[in-house]
Amino acid sequence: MDLRTLGRSGCAVSSLALGTMTFGAETDEAGAHEQLDVFVEAGGTLVDTADVYSAGASEEIVGRWLASRPADVRDRVVLATKGRFPMGEDANALGTSRRHLRRALHDSLRRLGVDSVDLYQLHAWDPLTPLEETLRFLDDAVSAGEIAYPGLSNFTGWQVQRAVDVAERAHLAVPVTLQPSYSLLVRDVEAEIVPACLANGLGLLPWGPLGGGWLSGKYTRDQRPTGATRLGEDPARGMEAYDRVAARERTWDVLSAVQDVAEARGATMPQVALAWLLARPGVSSVILGARTTDQLRGNLGAAGLVLSEEETARLDAVSDPGWSDYPYGEVGAEQRSRSLG
Repeated sequence: MDLRTLGRSGCAVSSLALGTMTFGAETDEAGAHEQLDVFVEAGGTLVDTADVYSAGASEEIVGRWLASRPADVRDRVVLATKGRFPMGEDANALGTSRRHLRRALHDSLRRLGVDSVDLYQLHAWDPLTPLEETLRFLDDAVSAGEIAYPGLSNFTGWQVQRAVDVAERAHLAVPVTLQPSYSLLVRDVEAEIVPACLANGLGLLPWGPLGGGWLSGKYTRDQRPTGATRLGEDPARGMEAYDRVAARERTWDVLSAVQDVAEARGATMPQVALAWLLARPGVSSVILGARTTDQLRGNLGAAGLVLSEEETARLDAVSDPGWSDYPYGEVGAEQRSRSLG
């Protein structure tokens, strides 16, 4: 597994990260600790969690794993967590206000059993809190040694740019990363969000790289999902809801192309989908989420897979979101172009 920097920071991280949203919910503690061991043994370093994952249980599980492993293992881990979503019923138990984030960060540190985290991310935009209040809190936390770097998650392009502008103008710690949903099935981020990150040096930490399991090839057109899969248990689940995604012909075109490439390369469909994403501009680390250790081991195989130009071009073409003429299609692009010829 190769190493890359966390955006414009000097912190090195593994190109594949371990996401822990399943810990304490779909994956029990023993399975979670096994995943963490396998991930680190494979050269992984970046471990990503959040306070809201399993209502804090994920952070506690990671914390007990850290406490039970030798110092040389703990020292290799680059630890990331997030705050913003509800952690109680109180009106101030969510958001990015100084009041909520102060409590959220300290609770996360307690659950993780550490004095500081390497990356603390705003889990989403808060329309009610002035951005300068939020960024000043993050800057204070950096100064206090409680976080090394601030990051963002689920921000739109203009929100990324606004956060960077406010931080730079006020001489505050500037975010170094953004976590967006990004995959062969979710490429809308390439219109504004990815360019905003590239322009400002923010590294991308894509979540949902397999489209909620769709890019693993487990779902078919002629049979609704059943059994112990995310959509088998809840077919209407979020962005990857079966009826929504299955209704798009592009979905099946992408899955067919990924399967063809995988069979030709002797790889799995998840490995091909991950390898495509690892090669996208600005990606610092791709976040893997797995229910089982076997799933994780298989996905880690993407670290050594480099797609050819022809394979990449085919996947690019079949997954093209098909921008309308304006502002992101050919007409808009031509208006913004300039040539010295």
